[in-house]
Amino acid sequence: MSRQCELVGLARSSWYYEPAGESPENLALMRQIDELYIKRPFFGTRKVCEQFAVNRKRAQRLMRLMGLEGS
Repeated sequence: MSRQCELVGLARSSWYYEPAGESPENLALMRQIDELYIKRPFFGTRKVCEQFAVNRKRAQRLMRLMGLEGS
């Protein structure tokens, strides 16, 4: 495996790396954002922040991850 990684120019640690995934708290928040988005698709990150009392950057990241955007 180390020779293959060397040929490709990839560090062995990158080959074995597995992303951690989202926390259960973020998954629950994403579910709530999705339900809100179905009712009000014109809500952007600012309204989502007001609705759920979360940081705007967190709302932006989660909405971007889900492929949602306000109109």
